[in-house]
Amino acid sequence: MTRNTSFEIFLTALPGLEEALLAEVRGKGFRRPRAVPGGVVLEGGWPEVWRANLWIRGAGRVLARIARFRVEHLAQLDGRARHLPWAAVLRPDIPVRVEATCSRSRIYHSGAAAERIERAIRETLGAPVSEEAEVTVRVRIENDICTVSLDTSGDLLHRRGHKQAVNVAPMRETMATLFLRQCGFEGNEPVFDPMCGSGTFIIEAAEIAAHLNPGRDRAFAFAQLATFDPEAWARMRGVNPFRVPQARFFGRDRDAGAITMSQANAERAGIAAFTDFQRATISEATPPPGPPGLVIVNPPYGNRLGDRKQLLPLYQALGHVLLTRFSGWRVGLVAAEPRLAQATRLPFLPSSPPVPHGGLRVTLHRTAALP
Repeated sequence: MTRNTSFEIFLTALPGLEEALLAEVRGKGFRRPRAVPGGVVLEGGWPEVWRANLWIRGAGRVLARIARFRVEHLAQLDGRARHLPWAAVLRPDIPVRVEATCSRSRIYHSGAAAERIERAIRETLGAPVSEEAEVTVRVRIENDICTVSLDTSGDLLHRRGHKQAVNVAPMRETMATLFLRQCGFEGNEPVFDPMCGSGTFIIEAAEIAAHLNPGRDRAFAFAQLATFDPEAWARMRGVNPFRVPQARFFGRDRDAGAITMSQANAERAGIAAFTDFQRATISEATPPPGPPGLVIVNPPYGNRLGDRKQLLPLYQALGHVLLTRFSGWRVGLVAAEPRLAQATRLPFLPSSPPVPHGGLRVTLHRTAALP
């Protein structure tokens, strides 16, 4: 596989968010993207791999699919693995980790499958295999079809590189950006979060409005592959699409510590000038001056029935404030319990499918502009 070879590139997404990720990928001009269970597939070469890692906000990982073949027993897997072009994609001096999963296949032992791939890499390329390696080969055997991919991202892509402080059970940036997209946010309107926590929604909205690349402040695993071109990558990364946002972005939280975290994260992200974080309770929330935009909020969920009952007054108060003070604003509310969302009495549109988050399944509830 040379730098100009075209192959399948798989961008992972949480189940339920594939179409939102597809819309983002299409908007960035990638070739022939299509949504599939668990993400988006597109065609391209290594420059497209680098660009996807640098540009795409909603993807969890970017996987380069280097091989796909039918396999029915371990000896067959061992033989096919030894004929894969490892030297074209991996470096003999860089350690590699192999992770395998098996589903509905004659090969059912994932550990044995991973061991065959590891041995093939060691004996044909000479690269060391280590559980601590940053480069990961991912092997998926499903219905007797083996797909071999390279994880080109390394750390999950929600780790932007500039958000160091987080609160308890934070929402991942990748999920937040796709929820913003599902709410119709395109970067040209204000966003208000009355329970901002560590500022995820507000910082993502400000970065989108400023046209900042989400991967600008971090490293990627593809820099350790044989296909990496440092000069081409430096040119790509050096392009600065920044623009001054037309709107401002507002975070409020009753916890002073959350506001301090949000401000520090916004400073590191380079968008503090376009954000406004202040301590305020729900009852104190008021719309900022200027045109209406989007209110987006991720209230506490409550993991037990008793917790949820205790949260009812909070959701009721939130709904009352939004209905009485935020006329003209659209609302996006993330909730794990439909009854809590309904307690707001907000006029929600039909809901999107629930999405896994922190061991729960959460739903984005959206409204049109409030009366």
